[in-house]
Amino acid sequence: MAAAAPSRVSVRAAAPGQTGGFAKIRPQVVVAAAARSAGVSGRRARSVRASLFSPKPAAPKDARPAKVQEMFVYEINERDRESPAYLRLSAKQTENALGDLVPFTNKLYSGSLDKRLGISAGICILIQHVPERNGDRYEAIYSFYFGDYGHISVQGPYLTYEESYLAVTGGSGVFEGAYGQVKLNQIVFPFKIFYTFYLKGIPDLPRELLCTPVPPSPTVEPTPAAKATEPHACLNNFTN
Repeated sequence: MAAAAPSRVSVRAAAPGQTGGFAKIRPQVVVAAAARSAGVSGRRARSVRASLFSPKPAAPKDARPAKVQEMFVYEINERDRESPAYLRLSAKQTENALGDLVPFTNKLYSGSLDKRLGISAGICILIQHVPERNGDRYEAIYSFYFGDYGHISVQGPYLTYEESYLAVTGGSGVFEGAYGQVKLNQIVFPFKIFYTFYLKGIPDLPRELLCTPVPPSPTVEPTPAAKATEPHACLNNFTN
């Protein structure tokens, strides 16, 4: 019996002026087209696998200076600014309670107490009255103003009965980009507070803002020249 002749792949193509017909396509053409299609699919698959399993690019490193710089500041209420103003907004009018507001502003002096720096300004929101500690817990939001050098903003817990730490949230002037924390040392509530700033993210502080602090105690007082804001004992254009 004779072997059957190899079959040919054909497609119907309408020739001009005809109703039908077959245009013959060689098997080699079909094989080449299939190979090209398989190659494209393979490249796509390899691309997907590479995108799924390739290591992710490393996150950019923080370029801000990580050096910690300490700065010491005294906040003193000299009872000449009608501060603080206690606003009782809670239902309990006979004792401190949640929701009471305390706007305030006080004078700032260097840690060595020989230079007037500026003022503090902000508000405290009473979170909890703590009768067993004879004090209160506040959420504080305020700023420290240092004349031409700019200002520092902070936020966090203010405890009237013990030390606390607040976050440095930013600043302006030489303090632009500052972050870190500040330790609040309550000396005499609400008249004397000693702050130790631990600042990061900024260039070296001006020498005028650096000092060896006077150890905090209830008896500390600014020098007469600083109190009188004599030119050599205050920052340039300090906020009063």
